Amino acid sequence: MGRLMLIDHDIETPGPGHNVALLRKQRDLSQVKLARKAGVSVSLLSKIEIGDRALSQGVAAALASAMGTTLDEVLGKADLKQDNEASLRELRAAIRRFGLPGDSLTERDILTHELGGLVKFRRDANLSEVITRLPGLLSRATNYAHIVDTPDAWAMVTDIYSSVYWLAARHRWMDLAELAVIKQGLAAERATPLAGIIAVRDEAGTFLNSGDFEGGLAVVDRAVVHAELSMEGREKALGLGLLHLRGLTLAGRRRDKKEVERHMAAAWRMVEEFPQDVDVCGMQFGPENTATHVMATWVDLEHYRRALDVAGDLGRRTLTLPATRIGPLHMNAARAKLALHDRDGALNSLVDAWEASPQMAKVSSTSQELLRVLISLHKRSNPTLTKLAKQARVGI
Repeated sequence: MGRLMLIDHDIETPGPGHNVALLRKQRDLSQVKLARKAGVSVSLLSKIEIGDRALSQGVAAALASAMGTTLDEVLGKADLKQDNEASLRELRAAIRRFGLPGDSLTERDILTHELGGLVKFRRDANLSEVITRLPGLLSRATNYAHIVDTPDAWAMVTDIYSSVYWLAARHRWMDLAELAVIKQGLAAERATPLAGIIAVRDEAGTFLNSGDFEGGLAVVDRAVVHAELSMEGREKALGLGLLHLRGLTLAGRRRDKKEVERHMAAAWRMVEEFPQDVDVCGMQFGPENTATHVMATWVDLEHYRRALDVAGDLGRRTLTLPATRIGPLHMNAARAKLALHDRDGALNSLVDAWEASPQMAKVSSTSQELLRVLISLHKRSNPTLTKLAKQARVGI
């Protein structure tokens, strides 16, 4: 584990880039051989391993494939607080019993109120509350849907599974994420058309999180064709907008500029129906959220100044974005600034990310990697960095 002196104590700096070095050495691969297999330069790989460059998820996916491992192993699965382990076991049990519902019927108004609370905690990026509330709500909503068997009831189940996927993806628990989208897809078959779009969006997310960007794009394109033929009105624009934002991210990670431009243009066309962002099951669609996706994609394509221009435009607005989007917005700003050698600016943006969504920042592989590189690059004492390292519990 790499160590650097910061102020008067050692701070360990694990992170995705550090994981690359460990996994490479476990497989007895030289940097030259791994770089050649992954299609990256030896210089870049060396800088990633020692902490001079941040590891992007696109490069991480290439390295994972070259080493015959999974993207989540390279990025590192997030730890779970001990008091949430029971909730996770209960959640897995509720998912497992999807086809074995009980006979109790919870009133719809109660379920709607509970779902509203879950969505609020998701928007606030309160992961602890989300994992605590999910098992019971999922069981009660599934029982209700089996008993009344209406599209709206199954849409509620689909929405809850979307939060299961979201929680699992944040922690990089890909086995749980993939199980969730399977059951989500089954519920969506009996639900409303928009619920089906959300299920496909999350299915494509599992491809994104596993590093299979091409497969994810194929899932998105198939769903876009179906939505074009089967939906209409604002609901169609909303569904297509959500799909094209997922396609935009996948294309950016794949570094396919042509596909990026196609999905970006399509997403902006859908935004014309939504002058202000609207909330859909804990997700937002509209001009603000589309801009955050565009910014993140410019970073993935290494167009860092374009990304910061988008961030600057957002910064001049009174944002309605939830913490789940504000946190990543600041993380991507930090990525861009770090790539442009603005270490202090990157650190300030990372601090902003932690202030906006501390629980998400703590489990985020991007946040961990940025912190690792900033610690590596700062050869002098930096009180702000030390404070953030303590907050992140790096080496403590």
